[in-house]
Amino acid sequence: MKRLGCFQLSQEAVERLAANYETPLLVLSLNQIEKNYRFLQEHLPQVKLHYAMKANPHARILERLSELGSSFDVASDGEIRTLAEMGISGDRLIYANPIKTERGFKACRDTGVHKFTFDSFSEVDKLAKACPGATVLLRLRIDNAQAHVDLNKKFGAPRENAIALLQAAQAAGLNAAGIAFHVGSQTVCSDPYLRALDITKELFDEARAVGLNLTTLDIGGGFPIPESKVKFNLSEMLQQIAARLEEDFADVDIWAEPGRYMCGTAVNLITSVIGINERNGQTWYFLDDGIYGTFSGVIFDQWDFKLISFKKGKRHQATFAGPSCDSLDIMFRGKMTVPLEVGDILLVPACGAYTSASATTFNGFHKAQIVIWEEVAQELGLEEKLAAAV
Repeated sequence: MKRLGCFQLSQEAVERLAANYETPLLVLSLNQIEKNYRFLQEHLPQVKLHYAMKANPHARILERLSELGSSFDVASDGEIRTLAEMGISGDRLIYANPIKTERGFKACRDTGVHKFTFDSFSEVDKLAKACPGATVLLRLRIDNAQAHVDLNKKFGAPRENAIALLQAAQAAGLNAAGIAFHVGSQTVCSDPYLRALDITKELFDEARAVGLNLTTLDIGGGFPIPESKVKFNLSEMLQQIAARLEEDFADVDIWAEPGRYMCGTAVNLITSVIGINERNGQTWYFLDDGIYGTFSGVIFDQWDFKLISFKKGKRHQATFAGPSCDSLDIMFRGKMTVPLEVGDILLVPACGAYTSASATTFNGFHKAQIVIWEEVAQELGLEEKLAAAV
């Protein structure tokens, strides 16, 4: 079966880029963004993709996906207005935050966004007053303890309240059009999706029995990207989901909201060792990027980033810390590495999701510069073969 790899820079490309740009440096491949989008299109042909831009809102990613015909999952007035300023129609957006703000509603009215999710009775009242007649999907809670990040701890209505909530939305003058769910981040098998679709099918039937005509299903995101600890067959997983959708929801509009999958494998970080120390019997390596920068995903996304050195040597356990003066700024303890020296360069692949999106300038450190691989490769005389899909 077809397997889509990660964009990963070669040693030659890393060294050339580090010599021409300051580190930390983020290298974004727009071709990989397109490959990821087309892969999902191919394997979920009946699904309209809405990129969850919170994963990485870089303008060039949004532009490329817009050109490809993607729709977008937004969660705030800021995201809505960013897309509007890029000329992206509100018809292509779903305001998928179950708890919305007045600023968010105003942005929707200004830009023509008319599709929403909700999971509470209080939100029905807000929606009916702010956006009369809007199309709404009930966000359903789907328990999945195996998810990398379990979004259902915060959002999603319990199954037993689903019909009552849909009826309340319809009675308030809203278009109660369907159901949305999210099985959780980095889900590596189809089982949680299939269980969610079983429940959703029952609710579609129950809704029909009480006079509600549901026309739309949103299966959320959660599609995984490669990581060292987990093995999965994404093609097979998506084929199983697609088959169930065709079997039970053939006459339904189906949406999805991938975020991590779309951008996670499309960015590499090049970072440098800026200091070395020995503390409590373990070597500490200080990098020029840290928790408050690209490695924010260590905290916010519980992600274990891969650190690649092109040096040889006997591997040992070490602590890796960032450049700030905050003791929280420690990314890894006991991580295996070859011996490093000040000035050595490390490559961090698959760091496009929930990294630069939540980076800050805390302590006065600049965010990592972002360059587009397809452009800098040409400028520096680097050929495409220097970046490999692995």
